[in-house]
Amino acid sequence: MAPPKKIRSKTPLPKPEEAIERYAFMDKAIRQTGMQLDELESALGMYMIGFHFGWKVLYVIHSKKTIRKYEEILGISVRDVFEEFGPDAERTNAYKITQAVSSFWKMVSGEEKPSVELDKRSLAD
Repeated sequence: MAPPKKIRSKTPLPKPEEAIERYAFMDKAIRQTGMQLDELESALGMYMIGFHFGWKVLYVIHSKKTIRKYEEILGISVRDVFEEFGPDAERTNAYKITQAVSSFWKMVSGEEKPSVELDKRSLAD
């Protein structure tokens, strides 16, 4: 298998104070008790990629129920923490899918199907 292509990310590196704040946030989440480790790990992964891709991409790759679960674990609202589309959203198939529908929320709810057939969880070529 060939190694993945390196693509120049549009998402800027966080400023030192932002990096410290994000690390402290994740550390606080990890120190919680009474939750499943695999769910915590997934919620933290969602948190990290949200800065790159935005909350609409998150809603395409996860169900509403999963988003709610991860928000509860982290004590956040993705719509408050992340941009609608992050700087690297265009790199995702999920972004392409959002552009192919007339109503984002109808698509997320399953009422409208996108006109394109793409793996929504993949980075675009």
